[in-house]
Amino acid sequence: MIHDILLDAMIDSIKLLPFLFITYLIMEYIEHKTKNKTKEIVTKAGKYGPFIGSALGIFPQCGFSVVATNLYAARVITLGTLIAVYLSTSDEMLPIFLSESVPIPTILMILGIKFAVGMVAGFGIDLFIRWKYKKIEEEKIIDICQKEHCHCEHGIIKSTVKHTLNVFLFILLVTIVINLVIHLIGEETISNILQGQPILGPVIAGVIGLIPNCASSVILTQMYLENVISLATLISGLLVGAGVGLVVLFKMNKGIKQNIKIVMLLYSIGVIVGIAMELIEIVL
Repeated sequence: MIHDILLDAMIDSIKLLPFLFITYLIMEYIEHKTKNKTKEIVTKAGKYGPFIGSALGIFPQCGFSVVATNLYAARVITLGTLIAVYLSTSDEMLPIFLSESVPIPTILMILGIKFAVGMVAGFGIDLFIRWKYKKIEEEKIIDICQKEHCHCEHGIIKSTVKHTLNVFLFILLVTIVINLVIHLIGEETISNILQGQPILGPVIAGVIGLIPNCASSVILTQMYLENVISLATLISGLLVGAGVGLVVLFKMNKGIKQNIKIVMLLYSIGVIVGIAMELIEIVL
């Protein structure tokens, strides 16, 4: 059992290495080469961030939420863009659906809902922040080298490798713990909890979605295919599910209270959308 848990955790974590390396390499290049030009670029691109983030997030992979989290921690993207990515991220849902020959219209509908919710929520959050603070002070991109004291003067590649390995080991340890907990509880137990809960389903599914790895999307998708949960409950859990991006958020983003608020915001949006869909289905 322990061998399988360690092996699965290692495989899941290794899949993220290319995303981590490329992200830190780009960020190091921005910090060392572009200097003040970055502010202007980020300011112009930030307005369309939620749309771009939602579009990229629906592709079936766990890595983009990690990329977006690192970019947000460095204040390259806005909070609205980060939430848009989290909400639209699909993880393992699409490959499972395709392997089970789920009708294409059903797949497109689910992806469309995730894209739309992510985009609308992202733009809404950014607009609310601008309205609340009226004039947002421009935040400079945080120098991750100074933040982690890694002596980046030795070169971009060396610094990138250090950042990548640092976060990789953190993700690996967390994934091992999560896989162990899931094994002890059992997917069948989780499924039994969700049965016969038309309104509480989205609430519980949202909690499952908070599991910070791809296991949550696998559990939810399989339960939907087996008619254990409704479409609304599935959507709720998938919206909340942001993969290991949440792990990286607490590792890289400064401020534990802010990170908790981001998680609660993500959870609230996913659950509210799921409950609304359940109520609409009941009325119809």
